[in-house]
Amino acid sequence: MTTESPRWFKSSFSENGGQCIEVAANLVGSFGVVPVRDSKNPGGPVLRASAASFASFVAGVKAGEFGAV
Repeated sequence: MTTESPRWFKSSFSENGGQCIEVAANLVGSFGVVPVRDSKNPGGPVLRASAASFASFVAGVKAGEFGAV
């Protein structure tokens, strides 16, 4: 049984505007998920995306599919 804890990080491209998310990519190998949370509310809810779904989302952001970010 794995009891690995999430290691949260923000993108180095994040500005201090308070509109950031944090991800814990260290859980992909052991659980196949990428937890995502609001950096302003670290004790709040966590969205757990499958690794494939998160990779697709990141690719869409890079491709401009969601407008200007």
